[in-house]
Parts: sequence; C-alpha cells; structure tokens
Amino acid sequence: MDFDLTEEQSLVADNLTRLLKDRYGFEQRKAYKKDPLGFSEALWSQYAEMGLLGAAFSEQDGGYGGGAVERMLIAEAFGRSLALEPYMASVVLAGGAVKHAGSAEQRASLLGSVATGELRLALAHAERAAGWNPFDVATTATRDGSGFALNGEKGLVINGDSAQKLIVLARTAGGRRERAGLGLFVIDAGATGVLRRGYETQDGQRAAEIGFVNARVEDVLGDSEGAAGAVAATLDEAIAALCAEGVGAMSEATEITTEYLKTRKQFGTPIGSFQALQHRASDMIVALEQARSMMYYATMMASETDADARSRAMSAAKAQIGRSAKFIGQQATQLHGGIAMTYEYKLGHLFKRMTMIEMSYGDADYHLQKLGGGPSLFAA
Repeated sequence: MDFDLTEEQSLVADNLTRLLKDRYGFEQRKAYKKDPLGFSEALWSQYAEMGLLGAAFSEQDGGYGGGAVERMLIAEAFGRSLALEPYMASVVLAGGAVKHAGSAEQRASLLGSVATGELRLALAHAERAAGWNPFDVATTATRDGSGFALNGEKGLVINGDSAQKLIVLARTAGGRRERAGLGLFVIDAGATGVLRRGYETQDGQRAAEIGFVNARVEDVLGDSEGAAGAVAATLDEAIAALCAEGVGAMSEATEITTEYLKTRKQFGTPIGSFQALQHRASDMIVALEQARSMMYYATMMASETDADARSRAMSAAKAQIGRSAKFIGQQATQLHGGIAMTYEYKLGHLFKRMTMIEMSYGDADYHLQKLGGGPSLFAA
C-alpha cells in the first residue's frame, strides 16, 4: 500500500493548512463561535472556492473526484484548528447519505450544491432511546398520497440548526430495531411540521433537537425501505473522518505540550529537562503514532465493499483513537497544571473535542466489545 500523497492531495492539505493558520487562531475561533450560525459563513464560502467541500465527491456527482484520503486530510487539518464549520455534518454525514442512497439526479443536484457552498445539509438519524444503535428508529414515515408524513423526534443532529435541508432516517415498515423498513427522506429544514431547537455542545460545536409533526415530504433517497446499507456505509465513513479529526487534535495537543515543557521553568530550569516528564511526553508521542496508524487503516478501509469487514476495521480504529485521545488529553492537562483548565487556553478545548470524538458513534469500550462479539452492529 502506497501512502504517498498525490500532487493534488498535497496541494489540498498545504492550502488548507495555510488558510487555517492565517484565519483560525484561537481568538479568531472565539469570534466565529459568536456568529448566529455558530461558525464563519465567510470561511465556509472560502472552503467551497478552494474545492474542499466537493473534494471527496465524484465528478459525476458535482465534485472533484476525490475520496477517503481527501476527507482524511481535511478532517485532520480541521481537528488541529478546532474548526467550527459543518464539514462533518454537511459533507461527510448528510453528503455521504446522499452519495450512497440517492439517484444520479439527486446526487448531482444535492451534492453539486453542497460542493459550491450554496447548500448546507444535516443528517437527522440518531434518537434518544437508541444509544449507539443507528437502526433503532422510532420516527415514522407514513404513506400520504404521493408522499409521506414524518412523525417523531431526532436528537443531537450535528449542525442541524443551521442546515437548509435535512436528510431524515425514518421507518416505513418493520419493527423498531429492524434494519429492513428504513428510508432516507429529504426535507426543507423550515418546512411545515418541522420543529428545531439549536444549542451549543460541550466542545463548542452546534447541534439541534428536531421534531416532526405530520411533516410532509416527497423526496426519498432511493428505496424507502432499504436505506440500512447506505446508513451503515455513511457512518463508517464518518468514523474514519472522526479518526482523522481526532489525530489532528491530538497532534496539536502534543505539540502545545512539548513546547510548554521547553519554555516553562521551575527551579531555574525548563521542566522539559526533568527525565520523568520526558518519559510522559514520549508516551504521548507513542500514543499519537498508534492513533495515526489506525487513522490510515480506517481511511484505507472506508471504501471496502464488504460491510462487515469495513465496520470491524472502523471499530478497531475508533477503539485506538478513543484510548489515545483520552491518554494524550490527560497527560497534556497534567503536564500543564492549572493553566490547562482555563477557558482562555486552547488545550482544554482540544481535550473537550477529543472527548466528544471518542464518544461519537461508540466509545473505545463499545467498539472493543463489538470486535470481540462477532458480526458488526453497523453492517448492512
């Protein structure tokens, strides 16, 4: 397996790194967070102009012909900067659902608009009672003339309060936890019968609770009863991207900590000269490289057609990412002392984001249990 980047991929990574270094300082991020959208709309448009929003979509779908590697590079850079823009929500999650379930016309129309920055999407799939089971769906889509009537509630819809359209996972048939009988429906976020309550999450991102009361929808992505496979593939791609974002955040936390050890003095000497602290910093680097290796593995397996093999690979990667993130966050905080706990210092915010990444779509213990228990829960 050749892990060297192509010239185009290197250009994407370099351009984004320079942009974020220039436009995404820690103080600038605080200002972006105060925007009513919770992120910088100007930067979102700039991402579109740079081709970042369409980089992972095929040319037939209105993108630029990339894939999992492009998603990895972009997510890792966003993780370093704690970027607030809805790349995960609009491109990876909702965009992935459209890519895997939509018709050629739907993909070209919706993904083409996402790539240009004109349209922001959000995937409304999780429900409060479901835990980490994506196929535990109580929201219903009942046939109503030429369309469907949506009824139910979705929780923790990432960037759901700023999305213009929602991709909603709803049950058209079968029992509540069955994989059969699920459909993906496209509805305007401001449509009659759609109720949204937005809020800020612990890591400074945005999410929404969304209710549907006889919300009428006619736009279905593919088979209205056969969306389970598309959902599984989408969430596996999201896990791969989250692994990359986590590695970006861990890399930044490790670099901040090693720099602090070089400059912070105690008894007239840099604390980085103390052997015990050097050992702890070395352990952080080992944990980071373990996570980076699994990030590459997840990226490589994101396009695997064997759903069970793909999902088991994502579980292996997510378990290591979760453990490395927890270890690095704890060590970085302890090596900094009290300053790491202050709101004005970036490290604490990195630890919060790493913790949220670890808890998204199953923590390390959950994925280790899946690996030891046979076929994957996410497999179609």
